[in-house]
Amino acid sequence: MENKIMSKDQFLYPRGRYYGQVKPENLVFNANLQEFAQRVSYICNLETGGKLPPGEAYEQIKALWKQLKRTKKQLQIGEDPFQNEDEDTQE
Repeated sequence: MENKIMSKDQFLYPRGRYYGQVKPENLVFNANLQEFAQRVSYICNLETGGKLPPGEAYEQIKALWKQLKRTKKQLQIGEDPFQNEDEDTQE
């Protein structure tokens, strides 16, 4: 068995493998979604441990959610699911 040395960033911010349809916008959104989940987890842990007041935790998560929604809209994820099929049939 091979021992791989893991960097601090890989340990603190692990990335899961993407299994969906491979398109650049999907990959970018998946990375943003994983970062969102990681940050929400940290905020929840800080709040649970008493290091962050509940109101501040809520506001931080709300801001992260708005940021995720904004990137989803910018990447046009899920807006027109049949767009690529129409383009393929016209060729």
